[in-house]
Amino acid sequence: MEAAAPFPLYELSGAPEARGESYGRQAALRIRSSIGHYHAQLAGGGLDAGRIHRLARAFVPRVEAFDPAYVAEMRGIARGADVAFEDVMLLNCRTEILQLAKRGLPEEDPDGCTGAIVTPEATADGTLLHGQNWDWKSECAETGVVLRIRRDDGPDILTFVEAGGLARAGLNAAGIAITANYLESDRDYRTEGVPLSLLRRKVLEQEQVALAVRAIYATPKSASNNVMLSHASGWAIDIECAPDESFLLHAQDGLLVHANHWQSPVALAKLRDTGIQTTPDSVYRDQRVMAALRARRGAITMDDLREAFFDDWQSPWAVCRPPRMSLGGNLSATVAMILMKPAEGHMEIAPLPALNRVFTTYRLKPETVAKAAE
Repeated sequence: MEAAAPFPLYELSGAPEARGESYGRQAALRIRSSIGHYHAQLAGGGLDAGRIHRLARAFVPRVEAFDPAYVAEMRGIARGADVAFEDVMLLNCRTEILQLAKRGLPEEDPDGCTGAIVTPEATADGTLLHGQNWDWKSECAETGVVLRIRRDDGPDILTFVEAGGLARAGLNAAGIAITANYLESDRDYRTEGVPLSLLRRKVLEQEQVALAVRAIYATPKSASNNVMLSHASGWAIDIECAPDESFLLHAQDGLLVHANHWQSPVALAKLRDTGIQTTPDSVYRDQRVMAALRARRGAITMDDLREAFFDDWQSPWAVCRPPRMSLGGNLSATVAMILMKPAEGHMEIAPLPALNRVFTTYRLKPETVAKAAE
């Protein structure tokens, strides 16, 4: 399998629906490819297009109640890409919709990740670093995009996301950055909540850290998730979220690392971690990254964070996962390595990093996108 091309950058501005329409036009081919991919996956569980659209429409009221601008933006995306609105909603609710259809789908790897934040006390130049390996379906290396969103009602946003989605990992002009990791518990999918992808977008819309934290705490969720949140000034926190309760983890000696299992002792005393059986490599991925960073503590650079995420011990069950067959017969991989300097509005991304060590640099300020080899 050849390494993927760099993720394209699309600049968006204007009111939500107009912004969405521009997004849809620019990213139409990738959006249609992403829709086709998830339709094919759901068809494996016996769901036809009509059933998929009914599942997607069921999310509209709760998304509208959370933020009607998101529904307007999705309608614009659908119009710009000339696809069904329900399919754009599917892309923004795909974690939840895949779970609703889970009983009919073959067993496969969940949406895994290894994330890290390095605060100024541990870096070489006193600049906070924030990064992640995103592990999911290798086909998504062909559907990822980077959005630079110019907003009149809040800070500008730079985010990496699957085409058609509103946000995933990213940073904003207020210095806030976010990544997220898959978590699973015995409390999941007992109640209805806001899709996790839209929670991340809400965080990136905030000017103040307190309001970003509040968005994570106050938003009802259907499933567990881990959120890694940082600010350019040097502040960082990890929030392990069950659908109805959140648990805090703080940096130790300037380092904060998380994979796909629960770490909070309080959380583990109150709920059952049901995800390790599908992400057994999680129990050492965070340890491998932490050990690599600790060895360089006080002198950590972006290249050190990059190298920690390239760790291939126990490959293909590694921090940096090459394409391998999942239990369901699908190709799974580290789809993207994402590295950020929030203080500089700087993001570097390599698609399929186990095969490809060429990064593309994206900036919050409109400048020429430049490539840099590892």
